[in-house]
Amino acid sequence: QDVCALLVQACQLVHLDQEHLVNKVCQLIHHLLNRYQVMVDEQNLNFLLAYCISALKQCSSWTHVEILQALAAFVYNNGPKCQKYLPDLLGKNGLLVQLSDSAQPDMELRRAAVRSMANLCLSVPGQPYLNESYRSICFQTFLTVLQSSKTSDVDDITSCMLLRNALKGIQSLLNGGKMKLMQTDQIGSLLAVLKKCMFHGLPGLSIEMPAVLYPAPLPQYDKRLPVKQEQSEPAACKQSANRRKKSKGKQKKGELGEEGREDLGDAGNESVLGSDMLKLHLEDVQNSPCSDPRTHASDAAYMPVGKDHLSSHCTSWKRISSSESEYSDAEGGIQSKMRSYQANVRQGALACFLSVIKSIEKRVLYGYWSAFVPDAPGIGSPKSVSLITIALKDPSPKTRACALQVLSAILEGSKQFLSVAEDADDNKRAFTPFSVTIASSIGELHRCLLLALVAESSARTLTQIIKCLANLVSNAPYSRLKPGLLTRVWNQIKPYISHKDVNVRVSSLTLLGAIVSVQAPLPEVQLLLQQPSSSGLNNSGSATPHCFSSEQWRKAPLSEGEPPDNAAGWISSEPCWLLRLCVSIIILPRKDSCSDSSANFPSFSSVYEPCPLRLESLQVLALLVKGYFSMAQSYFLELGEVACRCMEEMDPSVQLHGAKLLEELGTGVLQQYKPDSAVAPDQRVLVSVVVTFWTMMLNGPLPGILQNSPHATLQTSACDALSSVLPEAFSSLQNDQQILCVTLLLGLNHSENPLVKAAAARALGVYILFSCLRQDVMFVADTANAILDSLHDKSPNVRAKAAWSLGNLTDTLIINMETMGQSFQEEFSDLLLLKMLRSATEASKDRDKVKSNAVRALGNVLHFLQLCHVANPRFREAIEESLQVLISAVQSEAPMKVRWNACYALGNVFKNPALPLGEAPWTTQAYSALSSVVKSCKNFKVRIKSAMALSIPSKRECYGSTEQFRQIWSALVVALQKSEDTEDFLEFKYSASLRMQICQALLHLLSLAKSTDLPVIWETLTENGGAIKSYILHYLKSGAEENKAGMHTDLCERERVLKRAIEHLGGIEKQLEGKARVRVSAYLEEVLTNHASDAALTQA
Repeated sequence: QDVCALLVQACQLVHLDQEHLVNKVCQLIHHLLNRYQVMVDEQNLNFLLAYCISALKQCSSWTHVEILQALAAFVYNNGPKCQKYLPDLLGKNGLLVQLSDSAQPDMELRRAAVRSMANLCLSVPGQPYLNESYRSICFQTFLTVLQSSKTSDVDDITSCMLLRNALKGIQSLLNGGKMKLMQTDQIGSLLAVLKKCMFHGLPGLSIEMPAVLYPAPLPQYDKRLPVKQEQSEPAACKQSANRRKKSKGKQKKGELGEEGREDLGDAGNESVLGSDMLKLHLEDVQNSPCSDPRTHASDAAYMPVGKDHLSSHCTSWKRISSSESEYSDAEGGIQSKMRSYQANVRQGALACFLSVIKSIEKRVLYGYWSAFVPDAPGIGSPKSVSLITIALKDPSPKTRACALQVLSAILEGSKQFLSVAEDADDNKRAFTPFSVTIASSIGELHRCLLLALVAESSARTLTQIIKCLANLVSNAPYSRLKPGLLTRVWNQIKPYISHKDVNVRVSSLTLLGAIVSVQAPLPEVQLLLQQPSSSGLNNSGSATPHCFSSEQWRKAPLSEGEPPDNAAGWISSEPCWLLRLCVSIIILPRKDSCSDSSANFPSFSSVYEPCPLRLESLQVLALLVKGYFSMAQSYFLELGEVACRCMEEMDPSVQLHGAKLLEELGTGVLQQYKPDSAVAPDQRVLVSVVVTFWTMMLNGPLPGILQNSPHATLQTSACDALSSVLPEAFSSLQNDQQILCVTLLLGLNHSENPLVKAAAARALGVYILFSCLRQDVMFVADTANAILDSLHDKSPNVRAKAAWSLGNLTDTLIINMETMGQSFQEEFSDLLLLKMLRSATEASKDRDKVKSNAVRALGNVLHFLQLCHVANPRFREAIEESLQVLISAVQSEAPMKVRWNACYALGNVFKNPALPLGEAPWTTQAYSALSSVVKSCKNFKVRIKSAMALSIPSKRECYGSTEQFRQIWSALVVALQKSEDTEDFLEFKYSASLRMQICQALLHLLSLAKSTDLPVIWETLTENGGAIKSYILHYLKSGAEENKAGMHTDLCERERVLKRAIEHLGGIEKQLEGKARVRVSAYLEEVLTNHASDAALTQA
């Protein structure tokens, strides 16, 4: 406030005709606001802004630069408060618009105006932003500045500052969230100038960009210009030699970035040569086998901790740290200062591009892929410059890191775009398909990023390279590419696991995690995991994990040339290299050789590796177990012990990732024991081993975490882990351990935290399906009460999980009814059953995620009801309401999962003989809803479920009147004719299943038809007999086709259904008089005869 008062008073004292004093006051304003970060209140801001605007209008032009600097300081972060002055500043003839015009001869004045405009564009969260017209004016001004060519009378530093201010302005506009780049020309113009600025002043490179970039599958090659800068540099150095000593103290605060303190001496002329030398060096590294002792030597040579090997190849890549070179040194001077400003422009362009990426849709961005991502050698000539060019050749580590950050942002979420990639089988093509172009680009990205990895010396940039590689690995479709890419990445990243910088080590593990998780299991990764343990690592070797002693886990690697014990197979006495590495980082005390890596993590400096490194190792281990369980299962109990140790620690984040590892181990076993599992029974983890595993967990820290942990996320993860127990193993656990599990989950179901409560509700839904628990009426009742409690929770997530569990619970009721008979139904509480019916009905009116499982539960409960329940007045109203809810769900515009579950539920209702099907009014509504859906629903899976429901009633009386029967029959015939009509191609794959289900429903109706139904049946056969006949014939011979609707009727059964229909209709027709007799049965007999003939021909 004192500073503001001082400035206001100064402005009041200095009149605008005292130009020298105005100039000094503006300098004072600029100095004080920048130095003390003063926040100017709105009242004082209004006065001071009015003063500056008046000064610009009245004072001579020589004062304008200082006035504009003061104005820039005022408007910085105050844009929303300056609304009433915007017409004066940014209007059609606004001061800033005029002073920043390309016709402005004074470049320093233009720069100051652009800077003020850029500061005005800064957004303030929660405050109104510039309106559209002002945003457009600013954007066009900044774009014009970036597109303008530098004239000879403008010095390089001023030009750089002008460009940097324009870039900051565009970045502010984009970051404000209001500026949307929609027009192709607008995007193309901006990307063109950004690409030009990305290479501004890059030593050894000068390019001429087109005015606009257009979306294109191939690069728009940049025209290379002769590099004049390098020729003029010696002269510039000579001119500045005598002035170097004077340049020590006179640099302006804030003008020089981090890169300004680097000696970039000879990074110009030799940068291209350096790249070629590094390429040769990298190929040597990649082509040498892992077991060759020379590989270890080269690993040491290209590890970031030592650069001598590279320096001997190419001096242009030598980068001197800021501590070795300052502007005040004799080697500094104007040239070094200019390089710093040029690097600053490149960084600004890259930061702006990052904002562009966040502002446009990915599908639009990928149209410009070829302009920024390298293409493989041979696709085109000359070679186009790209972001990789900066990552490899820019002398500033900060700029290289920025380029890699941008490349990472482009790669993030690119899986769908890259999925078209496919390596060419041959090169003799008349043209190069787009899929091959993308595959080549992916290969080139791998090659160049590995090249950058070898060359890099800055830890920060190294981290960005590895993160970029991880993003590439996560999105590339390796199953469609030739093997070898991941192998090179795998071998190159190994030495960086023992880098002195923790961030590099963590990102290296992230990359390894990406490799083992991408499209797992990949054969190439399987082979990498099976490789012998000897590798470039020098701090971990082969060992067996059965005992976690330091010596065993760190036993020296096999001597060179010594074969592993079991070279033929991948299962050996030692764990795979990655598994061993992760376990050693997680559980072993850290080694002294890495002591400097954890300076920033003092709490772990005396015992373990730094916490981020251990957490990343746990995540990699979990991904390894998830993707390659067949490999990890050999160390199942040992990995369980790792999870136990982690959960015993004090750090909740380590405990959390230990619980996640436990869940992956449990899930891996569950996958093996699924009915459709491809794993042979003798290849699965033995049930006895799984019992031992879970006994260890339940005797260990898991119950304590579930009971006492103050961390909800940890409890949630532990709950999920407990739900991954194998049912066969659970039944073999001791009785007290089974009771412990159930008690813990029932208790957690009352947690106040929604995450914990949701996880507990889901876990109960898993346990209710265990055969050893579901027949226990008391457990079923306790679980039902717990789930119903969660179903009324205020959290939507809790209700969704509870609805899923209620669906499982009601599945259990049906299984028990079918296996235990009426005894279970009589034992189950009527009051609880009514409560379940009402709760499921209410849940069916909830949001879609709850509704989809609630309607499933509703169908099961209605199926479970006995005659005594249906006759009970307390149930009657609830039953009626629940049926109306199901009918509404079928007819609604809800998501398809809700609708097909509702159709399935009605099918379950039709199975209950206690319900008055065919008599009650709701019957007509239910059949009408299903008949409508089977004809017209866009989703074929919903049609399949509705046709299945219509084929369930077992008696003709259940279908109601003749008119009702006619409507159902006609609807099914129409549905059969429309079974190939779809607007969505993805639905077409279900059309065969739909036809089979409809045919089954039609034959089922024919086998139940009464004499009064025959006229309508004959009428449709007369009109559409040929089509129906062909469909039924196809149905009879396609019994082996996979049916997505869940129908697995064999061929003989289908013939029996047809014969039964013929026999039933023949009996009815014999009782009739007149022409209608024998027509329908004769039609079906003809179908059967044709089928028999076709079958005989096929066999012949």
